[in-house]
Amino acid sequence: MNRRTLTALGRATGLLGMVVLGQLVGLVMLVAVALTFLVGFVFVFPPAVRLTRATTGAQRRLAARWSGVTIDEPYRPTPPAPRPQRDGWYRDGRNLYKTPRIPAFNRRLTWMVNDPATWRDLAYLMLNPWAGGLIVAIPVLLVAAGLPTLLSGNVLGLLPAVIAVATAPIVVPWSLRVHGQIALGLLAPTEKARLAQRVSHLARTRIDAVDSQAAELRRIERDLHDGAQARLVAIGMTIGAAEQLVDTDPAAAKALLAKASEASATALRELRQVVRGIHPPVLAERGLGDAVRALVLDTSLTAHVTVDLPVRPDAPVESAAYFAISELLTNAVKHGGATEVWIDISHHGTTLRVTVTDDGRGGADPGRGTGLQGIERRLAAFDGVLALNSPVGGPTTAVLELTRALDSVVPPIPRWKSMTLGVCWGLCWLPLFPQGLVAMVMKLAGTPVKSWFLALYMPEALQWPTIVGMILLGGGMLATAVTLTNQAKRGKVDGCA
Repeated sequence: MNRRTLTALGRATGLLGMVVLGQLVGLVMLVAVALTFLVGFVFVFPPAVRLTRATTGAQRRLAARWSGVTIDEPYRPTPPAPRPQRDGWYRDGRNLYKTPRIPAFNRRLTWMVNDPATWRDLAYLMLNPWAGGLIVAIPVLLVAAGLPTLLSGNVLGLLPAVIAVATAPIVVPWSLRVHGQIALGLLAPTEKARLAQRVSHLARTRIDAVDSQAAELRRIERDLHDGAQARLVAIGMTIGAAEQLVDTDPAAAKALLAKASEASATALRELRQVVRGIHPPVLAERGLGDAVRALVLDTSLTAHVTVDLPVRPDAPVESAAYFAISELLTNAVKHGGATEVWIDISHHGTTLRVTVTDDGRGGADPGRGTGLQGIERRLAAFDGVLALNSPVGGPTTAVLELTRALDSVVPPIPRWKSMTLGVCWGLCWLPLFPQGLVAMVMKLAGTPVKSWFLALYMPEALQWPTIVGMILLGGGMLATAVTLTNQAKRGKVDGCA
């Protein structure tokens, strides 16, 4: 066996072990639920939930690493810590406590019990062995199918094992992707959970946005007060002095008026700079790409700007991206000593992505300055993130991503997909359970009752291949249904601007 086959079998074995572990954790969770709601041992519930979430969290990470399926955490936001009253006591309902221990425990217990993701995790751990577990165990099932024949002395029992090893490089990666799609369908956050997470995120970012806006207003006020306003006052005083000298000393009055004219031109430039700092006219008229090209002309950097945007983002998003790029260019010149910069403005679906790379000396850290923190706060108001890679010695690469920043039209689901979805969801249980799993149990038990199980009417040599084929058919239909459903949901989510 080559390395690829061993890697595939190793991953399948590891994932199968996680399935078995998840089943054990699910049983522990069931016992904790029974003790909590039937006996009243509420103290066992939070540890069981944490164990369950740790297990499903490992499943999500494996799905992302081995299946390429990213699954977000579906849990509702953690409740805030209890705050004392003015008298120092903590209130929980109608009861008062000296310490926050019991109120905090009650809040976390209520949060875990009322979170639908808690029960969906439990359902996943209990159902996974009969859905995803069977799919990743295809090589094991093939070996098991030939084991009775091999034990009877027939060397043909080795054929399924040979098939399992030969097809492992193809079958196992496919089964891992299918298992990831099933995990996505059961472990991904629901629309309510996404809404709760978004509300919590907006509540956190609202304060930062308000503070950032207040700081911006103070900056504008300071610029106007110290710059244009002071110059306009000086212009008025100069013109007043010229009025007094116009009859007695016309030459001096003319000189004062010339100074007033120069001061007015300077005040006009400062006002334009203030306006440009609020919202540059070129940004409103020509969009983000041309505004960034105009921006780099005012710097000492040799800039390379590439733009690939199908549509213009909304004005607030454009403004946030523009000023974030402006701050990055300022940092590159002022702190990084850069001489050249590469700016790439592109999109990935509905996500606006900006990459800024400079040849400076690096060492940028958001924790040591307010500029990068200001960028993070500005982007957070639009669900955006800043990823920074700035090793000492350079270069520095900053990636800005603003999700759902570009409008997208969600295409309707094709009719063939809708029909396939209905057939798979409606009929996948038939080959998977009655004709597959139940027939396998009856075959292992050696019961003489054949009932309506197709495999038991087949010749002895074909019974196990028929049972395994039924399980694979049902699992494949289930995987197809889950995959198409996930694609439809993802299309709706990505299409929301």
